[in-house]
Amino acid sequence: MTEAFVMILMGSDSDLPVLQRTFDVLEGFGIRYEARVASAHRTPEWTRERVEDAEARGCRVFICAAGLAAHLAGAVAGMTTRPVIGVPVDAGPLQGQDALLSTVMMPGGVPVACVAIGSAGARNAGFLAAQILAVADDQLARLVAEQRQKAAEGVLKADAALQQTLGHSR
Repeated sequence: MTEAFVMILMGSDSDLPVLQRTFDVLEGFGIRYEARVASAHRTPEWTRERVEDAEARGCRVFICAAGLAAHLAGAVAGMTTRPVIGVPVDAGPLQGQDALLSTVMMPGGVPVACVAIGSAGARNAGFLAAQILAVADDQLARLVAEQRQKAAEGVLKADAALQQTLGHSR
């Protein structure tokens, strides 16, 4: 049996700083991932080969990040029935608005889960991939729930500190 992993495809190596947020989240959960540079337009056959190879080796989720035309996530979704998460990269003259629309406007029956533009979206792509994998992994599901609880506790601590700074009780 092959070990489940996440395949991350980026349209350009310039997307790497944004995707570092995805790597950090996946590493925090102990999720194995691979990352490649691929182009839906310049290397479509090579991209298809990477998708097929990843599926054969146990890939369960694809994360695709691209700016500008951002066709990578849609192209990959057309090649696989595995979940595809699209990360619109905040690049170019429209700062990711074009990438957002290219990622989210998929035809019926070929879905792409789309997260926010840029680093926040890249981080959420990691969390969403973890949640998808957690459906079939009870240990990972516990880790995801624990992370949510820690995040909630962090907000409550920040509020308590603010109240103390302001001199309010509660």
